[in-house]
Amino acid sequence: MLEKTKFIKLKKIFKTLHSPKGCLWDKRQTHKSLIPYLEEETREFISAVKNSNFRDMKEELGDILLQVMFHSQIAAKENRFDIEDVIEELIKKLKRRHPHVFGRTKVKSQEEIIANWHKIKSLEKQNITIANAPNKISS
Repeated sequence: MLEKTKFIKLKKIFKTLHSPKGCLWDKRQTHKSLIPYLEEETREFISAVKNSNFRDMKEELGDILLQVMFHSQIAAKENRFDIEDVIEELIKKLKRRHPHVFGRTKVKSQEEIIANWHKIKSLEKQNITIANAPNKISS
């Protein structure tokens, strides 16, 4: 599979860039220091979409992917998560938020799909808030 090979190659490049023999600038970056770059690349992608410039869209999506890989590599160095974890979270989210495709939910319109998406997203946020709340034990 060529696609898998390209992704493995991309992961190796990022690992090399952050290795002891890698790029000093890359190794010194943090999640916060990269925020301006992510914002810039997102703005450039939006501009390409508005202008229907598919060549630029492809380039800017690559730049956004670079940011995703960069942040994942930083997190991996901190033993927090890696790109595999990011992908796994996305897979789970897509399956949860598309119960009309991956589950038994029946929908009749695009409006129902959107309403379900927002409802599921809201429930996920509530569950995250509850999961992060401190345990209160009454005496």
